[in-house]
Amino acid sequence: MEFLVDFEVRIPDGTPASEVRDHEQAEATAAAKLVEEGHLVRLWKQSGHATVVGLYRADSQTQLDDLLGALPLADWMRVSVTPLEPHPNDPAVDSAAQAMNNPLPPPRLARLYRLEATLGQPLEVGEVAAGHRRIVPLTGGTFTGPELTGMLLPGASADWQIILPDGTALGDIRYTLQTDRGDLLYVQSLGVRHGRPEVLARLGRGEKVDAGEYTFRTSTRIETAANELDWLNKGVFISVAGRQAGGVIYETYLVA
Repeated sequence: MEFLVDFEVRIPDGTPASEVRDHEQAEATAAAKLVEEGHLVRLWKQSGHATVVGLYRADSQTQLDDLLGALPLADWMRVSVTPLEPHPNDPAVDSAAQAMNNPLPPPRLARLYRLEATLGQPLEVGEVAAGHRRIVPLTGGTFTGPELTGMLLPGASADWQIILPDGTALGDIRYTLQTDRGDLLYVQSLGVRHGRPEVLARLGRGEKVDAGEYTFRTSTRIETAANELDWLNKGVFISVAGRQAGGVIYETYLVA
């Protein structure tokens, strides 16, 4: 069954900012788990309002009520649940009926970690057959996620870039992470960063540019010898990235 859920968070007066921050971080982790389990399908913010609207799936409203009641922000939320039923004019009905002969599960994304890395001075190799080659060292940084936290190791991390004539950057990003437990992760991402010429020019000059003004995406693979993290070797990952002055951010997701 599908449900439309309206949320309105009302933080009690006098609540310390640190407590609010802890609750919000726990809520993000809980939401990622609901996504992984297939219960949380979409979330929207109503423009100009504090209300959040979500599309959820559950076997029954009782199950959904239990899931929502277990959220870290449940005590601060006003929740309204509306059960949904198929409509005969729904344009998705025909395509869904056709897919019934060969149903496949839709992909889901679960956040793995957020890496905030610092960058060193690029090494400009120059013009090669594929374009302008440059090597950008990743000199440090930290990563945090629901299950993994740690640091990026300098000296074993860089982006071997090709810059095309229109400013598009093709990344071959290879970096080494060390978890707080001491486990090593070798990460390789093949990425592309593109956008309007004037936006790419601002990025090239090192200016601060909102990540929504351009596209920076990667396909990512992870290798590790840690037995407890062997599931990473079998995973398929994608990353959404953003360039900053002197740094870069990668939000990496498991495709489930």
